[in-house]
Amino acid sequence: MDTRPKMIYLPDTMIDWPWPRTINPHFEDVKAEVDASFRNFKTLSLELQEGFDKCDSARLAALAYPNASRKHIRIGCDLMNVLLLFEWYTDIENEAVTKEMVDIVLDALHNPHKIRPEGECILGEIARMFWAHAIQFASLPSQRHFLETFTAYLHAVVVEVVDREQARRRSIDDYLKLRRKTIGVKPCFPIFEMGMDLPDEVFYHPVIVDLADCITELIIIDNDMMSYNKEQAAGNGFHNLISTVMLELGLDRGSAMAWAAHYHAEVQKRFIDGLAKVPSWGPSIDVLVKEYLDGVGNWARANHSWSYETQRYFATKGPEIQQSRLIPLLPKFNHTAA
Repeated sequence: MDTRPKMIYLPDTMIDWPWPRTINPHFEDVKAEVDASFRNFKTLSLELQEGFDKCDSARLAALAYPNASRKHIRIGCDLMNVLLLFEWYTDIENEAVTKEMVDIVLDALHNPHKIRPEGECILGEIARMFWAHAIQFASLPSQRHFLETFTAYLHAVVVEVVDREQARRRSIDDYLKLRRKTIGVKPCFPIFEMGMDLPDEVFYHPVIVDLADCITELIIIDNDMMSYNKEQAAGNGFHNLISTVMLELGLDRGSAMAWAAHYHAEVQKRFIDGLAKVPSWGPSIDVLVKEYLDGVGNWARANHSWSYETQRYFATKGPEIQQSRLIPLLPKFNHTAA
């Protein structure tokens, strides 16, 4: 009998991506500041604190915003914490509780100077503090764009929770339609425009929207490839592209990974080709558009690098797995064990 562990091969999707790994020079200072601030929330459990340490959200922000000023990378770090905390809470909640959490966060964002009610979920105060700080340094267009995209993200997470409760399995197209929102990438893009007045006619232009969609898609594919092993072991594979492809197309894991890698290459090409289609709005606006799109393009690299540098998916073996491309298949958790 062959007792060797089954292995999952992770295709190297980003080998030809034009944006190299770059990290913000303020990383260490801001990380220390954000970590200290986050530990002030005494209601967070030790398990949650340890989970945040493993995720290293400050590193993700520093990779995603390598050219940002210190004040803007701090806002980026705080946003990563809000996203990770909301995900942490809603991953184990039902529809009703998740809707309550959405209402709390939205109220905090729309009333950032209002004292939060006694006994409320800590999400409210963390979201309020994040936004009260952010709006001091964010242009009005970037504030509008953030609130719009973040609201869409929150409501999409409720749909994900309903899917989980009902054990609903979506088609590939339906899954991607929802995942483009639940991945939480679109609310991160307005950080790039916080120091500029990027007109709505640019932000909502079909070419710009499609370019942002491409990067969102690349991050979905990479994220779902890397998180698949943990999710299948925990029985949470319903909201994952690899599981969805395996089910709909009748493929094994290796073939589903290959399908996803091929799709990734197609989306990369669509993004690069789309850059050549960006119209001109005049020299003063064009320089802002170039800076914004450069940041958006880098996000795909940032997510990819962070996934191997953090302990979120691969514990301490990320760099080793990035080289070997091989992961031992995790056994299913025994949920009935004491």
